[in-house]
Amino acid sequence: MTLFRTRTFSEIIFSIAFFVGIGFALSGWISKPAASPPNVVLFFIDDMGYGDLSCNGASGYTTANLDRMAAEGTRFTSFLAAQAVCSASRAALLTGCYPNRLGISGAFGPNSPIGLNPDEETIAELLKEKGYATGIFGKWHLGSQKAFLPQQQGFDDYFGVPYSHDMWPLHPNQAKANYPPLYLIEGNMPTKEVKTLDDASQLTPAITERAVGFIRKHKKEPFFLYVPHPLPHVPLAASSRFRGKSGAGLLGDVMLELDWSVGQILQELKQQGLDKNTIVIFTSDNGPWLNYGNHAGSAGGFREGKGTSFEGGHRVPCIIRWPGVVPAGRVCNKLLTTMDILPTLSKLTGARLPKKSIDGVDMLALLKGDDTLNPRDHFYYYYRQNSLEAVRKGDWKLVFAHPGRTYEGFAPGVDGKPGPTTESHDFTQALYDLRRDPGERYDVREQNPEIVAVLEKLAEDARADLGDDLQKRTGKNVRPAGRIEK
Repeated sequence: MTLFRTRTFSEIIFSIAFFVGIGFALSGWISKPAASPPNVVLFFIDDMGYGDLSCNGASGYTTANLDRMAAEGTRFTSFLAAQAVCSASRAALLTGCYPNRLGISGAFGPNSPIGLNPDEETIAELLKEKGYATGIFGKWHLGSQKAFLPQQQGFDDYFGVPYSHDMWPLHPNQAKANYPPLYLIEGNMPTKEVKTLDDASQLTPAITERAVGFIRKHKKEPFFLYVPHPLPHVPLAASSRFRGKSGAGLLGDVMLELDWSVGQILQELKQQGLDKNTIVIFTSDNGPWLNYGNHAGSAGGFREGKGTSFEGGHRVPCIIRWPGVVPAGRVCNKLLTTMDILPTLSKLTGARLPKKSIDGVDMLALLKGDDTLNPRDHFYYYYRQNSLEAVRKGDWKLVFAHPGRTYEGFAPGVDGKPGPTTESHDFTQALYDLRRDPGERYDVREQNPEIVAVLEKLAEDARADLGDDLQKRTGKNVRPAGRIEK
């Protein structure tokens, strides 16, 4: 019996080819580089209303770059800021929490002893752990004391203003407010003073230049670029390149310049070959400051504006673009919020979630095109110190009786001077069907008592969790803001 036989020439060739092929396959499998983590660019515009983009209905000027971004990505039409005021809204964006959970409300003034607690974890801190370079260029407004500045909250680089640029000696109520000089901050140090409107007109170009430089510097590593533009918050100012160019007044000029800024950053991503591996998010901190009249933007037909719990205060523009991942030319009307950005970015970058509880929900699967999903079930509208003013579930919104700001019935201001308004209007309880009545004009409580009961139950859950000043209740899961003892 023969244990071995001589193989034919063809069998030998086949064996060699087979093992060589396996070797190449294994070699390719072993040496194939892992896909690089996506870069993140996050625009957060100050006081831009839902109706301030031409793709959302703005007239008199065209936001061509943002319209193109919407055509190349997804436009969200029911996207809410967490609170309709500066500091609170920014805290929610960066931490994924309702701001009142963090002990934060309103807009911090210069030299405020309060800021975002350093114990809270931001998007920048989470992505930095994953090897991301992190930079912010624009308005911070989460505490101007050094302990609260961006480089103490996970950002490698910072250039911009520490709070709203109307908190300066040229404020219309300066005699009453007694604001100190406003300085640009570089890292942790104040640099150039913003003294005049001409100085303010350089904010958008300077921020854009720094953002573009950041992309160039970090093009070979993953990065998180946060661009919170201070404009179109008043006082309005446009550089000479755009002043008078829109044909729609100074507000139109400012919008064109902001649109240009977005275009410059998108162009730089393409030039550096980063376009297809970068998710770009564009949104706003709250609705327009309507009593500034022709220097205020548009709420797009929604009721009221900044500083209110109606849709005009919370409903903000949102466009998300990521070629090949986020569907192009899509419109999504699912309920989402700025708080949902943090858990979504954590999921897509592989970063962990914060150690403390958050309120944002992961919307990544919806973002990628699964329109069968409804990641967010409900939303709480808080304002003032910690007052629950409304609750929304799906398209149903129950507004509670509360004192609040109204712009209705007052003549708006002109050319940078605010018109009158009131902070103590008495709103009554009302139920709105936002699908049929997005302007919140028709109370349908009597026709829908079962819906009212469901929303009242949600409100009770909110009060137990977060509290409610209107009912003099303290939430069991509220955390303290950061505080510097004077």
